[in-house]
Amino acid sequence: MSDKRTFDTPRRVDSQLAHDASRLATFDQYRGLLFSIAYRMLSSVADAEDMLQESFIRWQQAVDDEIRSPRAFLVTILTRLCINQLQSARVQREEYVGEWLPEPLVTDPKSDPLGLLKIDESLSMAFRLLLERLTPLERAVFLLREVFEYDYAEIAKILAQTEANSRQILRRAKRHVGEMRRRFDASAQAQSDLLKSFLQAIRKGELEKLVELLASDVALHSDGGGKAIALPSLVEGAESVARSIFDSMGTLVPKNLVTRLTQINGEPGFVSYLNGKPFSAFTLHGSNGQIQAIYVVTNPQKLSRLPNLPAAPS
Repeated sequence: MSDKRTFDTPRRVDSQLAHDASRLATFDQYRGLLFSIAYRMLSSVADAEDMLQESFIRWQQAVDDEIRSPRAFLVTILTRLCINQLQSARVQREEYVGEWLPEPLVTDPKSDPLGLLKIDESLSMAFRLLLERLTPLERAVFLLREVFEYDYAEIAKILAQTEANSRQILRRAKRHVGEMRRRFDASAQAQSDLLKSFLQAIRKGELEKLVELLASDVALHSDGGGKAIALPSLVEGAESVARSIFDSMGTLVPKNLVTRLTQINGEPGFVSYLNGKPFSAFTLHGSNGQIQAIYVVTNPQKLSRLPNLPAAPS
């Protein structure tokens, strides 16, 4: 008997190690999809990573008989965790100091060499703020259907809803955001050209040129979270926005910042660095040849997952 136990124990250990390795490989296969869903649901890199970690723990603990489709199983776990997270985060959002903006995400191809992150208009700051109008359940249905192209039967299973309810939830969500989606029509090149013209006007101190670049109803959104020097939370109108930017350049922004152009949330932007650490993340949204909205994040917590200052481009 003792000999049999002696031989069986290594076999059981080897079997468990093989099982764990197989589960890890499967999870890694879908990691990009899971992060893409989690970030869009939560607008926070930190929270998205936490949800992936919790999903992995539950995935490792799941019994084989419970798993018919690994992809469906993982997406279901993750989506439900994200809904719970959104519901619990509501109070924190209400107590947030100043305007709340999504945590900026660098989406330059160099930062995602394997192309794991699905990049489209739904990553943009403007779109992220639109989704804030939706309830957690509406947001999940909208993203799964409109961005990730799940059919209603799959969505119903993921969210424990009927297909009829899923369709109704989507119709309700579209009423909240549908009209605004038509504004997302500027090409990547047009957006990039607007950013370059914006920076040129700033560097040359050309207030009138900057005003010309801004739409009459442009909005400047700034998120310091009460933890950093920031512009007023919301400034509207071309003249007001232009003057606010130039005033901040003279009084609020350190002189020794180093700036690197990059893609932020799928749109042209830049990150400013102070002593090699991210100081602010800036992106804009343009349409019809003018800047419609500007987003500036200076909250250190929301910048903590951005990479440190990269080497100067050659």
